[in-house]
Amino acid sequence: MIVAGSVAAEPGQWPRWRGPDDSGSTATGNPPVRWNPEQVVWKRRLPGKGCSTPILWNDRIYVTAPADGRDALLALDPSGERLWQTAFGSENPGKHRNGSGCNPSPATDGAGLFVYFKSGTLAAVAFDGKIRWQTNLVERFGPDTLFWDHGTSPVLTERFVIMTRMHKGESWVAAFDKGTGEMVWKTPRNYETPVEGDHGYATPLVIQHEGSEALMVWGAQHLTIHDLGDGRVVWTCGGFNPEGNELWPSIATPVVIDGMAVVAFGRNDRGNPRLHGIRLGGSGDVTATHRAWLRTDIGTFVPSPVAYRGRVYLVGDQGRVACIDPATGRSDWEDAFPKGSAKFYASPLIAGGRLHAPREDGVVFVAEIHDGFRLVANNAMGESIIGSPVPSGDRLYLRGVDHLYCVGSR
Repeated sequence: MIVAGSVAAEPGQWPRWRGPDDSGSTATGNPPVRWNPEQVVWKRRLPGKGCSTPILWNDRIYVTAPADGRDALLALDPSGERLWQTAFGSENPGKHRNGSGCNPSPATDGAGLFVYFKSGTLAAVAFDGKIRWQTNLVERFGPDTLFWDHGTSPVLTERFVIMTRMHKGESWVAAFDKGTGEMVWKTPRNYETPVEGDHGYATPLVIQHEGSEALMVWGAQHLTIHDLGDGRVVWTCGGFNPEGNELWPSIATPVVIDGMAVVAFGRNDRGNPRLHGIRLGGSGDVTATHRAWLRTDIGTFVPSPVAYRGRVYLVGDQGRVACIDPATGRSDWEDAFPKGSAKFYASPLIAGGRLHAPREDGVVFVAEIHDGFRLVANNAMGESIIGSPVPSGDRLYLRGVDHLYCVGSR
């Protein structure tokens, strides 16, 4: 079971990257299916290229972007007008063509905002834009050795903001007091893997484990659950790459549904996918006992799965779509978006009972998914989209690399 940390989100709130319950879906609202220029409520240029996903809280939109060579957090109102812009330290620009120095998305607990950047800046910000505290994890713990750009977003619990670093070198999970920024604990998390297998870009999840709030971390080809009091590992599952394949980093964030963690792994982009179903519960090393099912014919490399009404939905890197029964791993149905040279990097959204999936070339596909797959629209935005779509009632927010869009009713 996923828990929402310390956030009690009302309909229309989107307090972190994958939404209030980390499922990538919402049962409320009815965002648009197809749109033309008249249905673009507004379009606002951002100060620099970014790939993070906006968050929504109390009629405010918060998004990170570089500004004049510095990391920044922006606040906008529902009309798209900028309310404030807060700058931090120097930006460390992205090196992947679909990366940036602000891949991680902001998060809120309803009392403040938390941001992290590739530069190492971790900060707490008040809703008026004032910095409450900031620190730099690269300066404190050394540079990351990730082949590409840091993508893990901050994770909030009742007491802590948590960050992880999974790379070749000293990997760790660390908890910081939300009010002061003081580090409360830091747990090493190191596993021997084939080349690049220790590189991780996924975001941890706060879950209920054996009756208590705990942290689930995916990276270095291991799924671990950590006690939130001191960070110690209380549960671990390995065996995700017994063949020893190289160049298999952990990118897609798992979803948890009905006591099962569904983990997309492997290189779906190169025709070698893996999709794992791992039973939660218990303690210790559960590698031999909790691996419920495995598929080697379907998966995702970058886009994270979506959980919705008892099923898991996948959008593969080339646009293959599947509805999966998480208990068995079997497909209820499979289909695909139209083929193109561009790939899918954004994680999909289910809202209004429909699947919304942006492709990197800026085409946003919308499909009906009740009793099968039916493509109903493809909307060309005219610029690359790497961030994930965000719903709010009958509106949809889309973060392009250069602009933030609001589509829907005026």
